[in-house]
Amino acid sequence: MTNIVLNLIVLAALLAVSWPVLRRLRGGPVLGAVLFVCVLTAVFDTLMIDVGLYVFDPDKILGVHVWGAPLEDFAYAVAAAVGMPVLWTVLGRTRWGRSRRTAEEEGPTRA
Repeated sequence: MTNIVLNLIVLAALLAVSWPVLRRLRGGPVLGAVLFVCVLTAVFDTLMIDVGLYVFDPDKILGVHVWGAPLEDFAYAVAAAVGMPVLWTVLGRTRWGRSRRTAEEEGPTRA
């Protein structure tokens, strides 16, 4: 299995699981995060490849590079930039749908 196939499977699964939360998030900040992390990936992956920190098997990649980073490497940046806001949103909510900060400010609930 090539890296691009594996990346597409992981990104599709992430999108399927995250879709209910992603629909509620503002698209601009998420897209900005994706672009920012992809730029960082292009810069730092290129540097790390140039100094020989790691090498990609040519049989496992498409051979398409952005600056010096293989296209497949950007899937990890996209997954992180999409997955983190989703996790932040999900983990920042209590069982009753309020944010944790609001729940802490109101104090304990009585049953």
